[in-house]
Amino acid sequence: MALRAYLHRVNQRHPWSHNDHYGSWAARRVAGSGARHVLDVGCGAGNLVALLRRGAVTATGLEPDPQMARAAAERFADDPTVTIVEAGFAGRDPQWRFDAITLVAVLHHLPLVSTLRELRGCLAPGGRLVVVGCYQGAGCVDLLLSLFSALLNPVMGLVKHPTRATTLPLHMRAPTADPQETFGDIQAAAAQQLPGARIRRRLFWRYSLVYDAPTSHPDRRSATVTR
Repeated sequence: MALRAYLHRVNQRHPWSHNDHYGSWAARRVAGSGARHVLDVGCGAGNLVALLRRGAVTATGLEPDPQMARAAAERFADDPTVTIVEAGFAGRDPQWRFDAITLVAVLHHLPLVSTLRELRGCLAPGGRLVVVGCYQGAGCVDLLLSLFSALLNPVMGLVKHPTRATTLPLHMRAPTADPQETFGDIQAAAAQQLPGARIRRRLFWRYSLVYDAPTSHPDRRSATVTR
C-alpha cells in the first residue's frame, strides 16, 4: 500500500498522457494505409487530429464533451482541412464513410459488439480501423503487465514531464470510465465483427487493434463532414 501511494503521488506530480503516448503509433498506422479522409472518434482537445491531418486530405473529429469539443474547434478554426463535430459516435451522420477511423481510449465508453459492427460499416472499401483501447485485467499475464506498467509509469512521467505539475493539462481532463471488458472479451468481439483484425496487449493498460476492410464494396465512397 505504501508503494502504491508513493507511485500515485509521483504520477500526480509528473502527469503524462498514456493516450498521447500511443498517438504517433496510431497516426503511423493510418498514414501507412494511404487514407485521405480520416475520422477520430472521441477526439478530445484534438491532439491525435493534429497528427492525422498531416498525411490526410481531411480530418474529422467527433467529441461529445462540450468543453473538449470547443477547445478542439478553436484549435483548428483556421484549418479548412479539419472539422470538429460536437457529438458522440451515435450522433454521426449515418452516410459518412472514411478511409480510416481511429479511437484512442474511447471504445470502452461504448457498447462493444454493436460499435465494432457500426465502425466496420463506416469504413470505405479498403479502409482501416485503428483502435488503442483500455481493458479490464484478468489472469496472470495481465497482472504482470499491470505491475510492470505501474513501476514504469512514474519513470515515464519524470522523463516526459520533469517539472512538477500544479494541475492537469486540458487534454487530460476529459471524462473517464473504467473498462468492463477483458482482453478476451475484446478478442472474441473482434473475431466476430472484424475478421482478420490484428489485436495485441500493450503497456500502460492498453491494447491495440488494426482492421483492414475488404475492397469489395464499390458502391461506397469516402466522405467527410463539410462546415
